[in-house]
Amino acid sequence: MSSRFFNRVATLGFGIALTGGVVNSTLYTVPGGHRAVIFDRFRGVLGTPSGEGTHFLIPWVQRAIIYDCRSTPRNVPVETGSKDLQTIAITLRILFRPKPEGLPILYQNLGEDYAERLLPSISTETLKAVVARFDASELITQREIVSQQVSKLFRERAEKFGIMTDDISLVKPNNWLAVEA
Repeated sequence: MSSRFFNRVATLGFGIALTGGVVNSTLYTVPGGHRAVIFDRFRGVLGTPSGEGTHFLIPWVQRAIIYDCRSTPRNVPVETGSKDLQTIAITLRILFRPKPEGLPILYQNLGEDYAERLLPSISTETLKAVVARFDASELITQREIVSQQVSKLFRERAEKFGIMTDDISLVKPNNWLAVEA
């Protein structure tokens, strides 16, 4: 009698555990400030990202890729030449975030590590284009104009890839002090 009872309890426990595992694999949670892109093995990347909260997916068929849509800082060091052929090392500080509605395209084109792939190349291209217009001394005296031009050009380039920039600033490097003297 007691052996049948324990067999039933074990069977019931196994059934509950199996059911819990299946239910758990069909749910995913998107934290606050994040969005999820769903990759479906049959249809590819689905067009609409999921918002915050708990959502359902089909286990083994769909996978949720979660992106942080909050502003994220990034420092990108760049060495470039000025108009008078001096080598200038500048660090560009970028406060960026992806556009939530553009996440499926961002995932398809650049993957999950879009910031590591995209920001250094845009930063280098932008800084080289702007700094080449100025002499080394003008970079110091007209710093605000340089910063505005870099910011405008960077924003235009980043918008094409679905990235919004909240702030872009030039960090003053050590070798500019030698130009000031």
